[in-house]
Amino acid sequence: MTRLDAGATAPAFTLPDADGRSVSLADYAGKRVIVYFYPAALTPGCTTQAVDFTAAINDLGAAGYDVIGISPDEQAKLAQFRERQSVAFPLLSDPAKEVLTAYGAFGEKLLYGKLVEGVIRSTFVVDVDAKGEGTVAVAQYNVRASGHVDKLKRELGVPAGA
Repeated sequence: MTRLDAGATAPAFTLPDADGRSVSLADYAGKRVIVYFYPAALTPGCTTQAVDFTAAINDLGAAGYDVIGISPDEQAKLAQFRERQSVAFPLLSDPAKEVLTAYGAFGEKLLYGKLVEGVIRSTFVVDVDAKGEGTVAVAQYNVRASGHVDKLKRELGVPAGA
């Protein structure tokens, strides 16, 4: 499994959102995007993370950041997740795990002391240039769901009420 570091080229992607619309990294040309990968919609940790990103969406937006969540869930489950939790940003479906793998967010990990293969909860800040090509500014692997968004905001210098 290859992991990305700051300064690496961000793998381009186009994936369907919860409504079946295609969303590409290139759609965010000229912007900074937080792309986070999570294991499964409607589970406790993933819900915490999505709710926290939604609560921070205005502060992040005011500081110039967009947010995208990506999981291997099917679109219908993502739509249910979005509606139940009032998620305020795109949730993208990667059931083939191609984008997850390209970002190093799928592979072997320890789960309750056992080595398993699965989604590695990860967050990337990607600077997308005017041509729609991205460069990884921040790469974080094995993040904790709880408290992650507040920690990320501090690291990015995003003030509350920005």
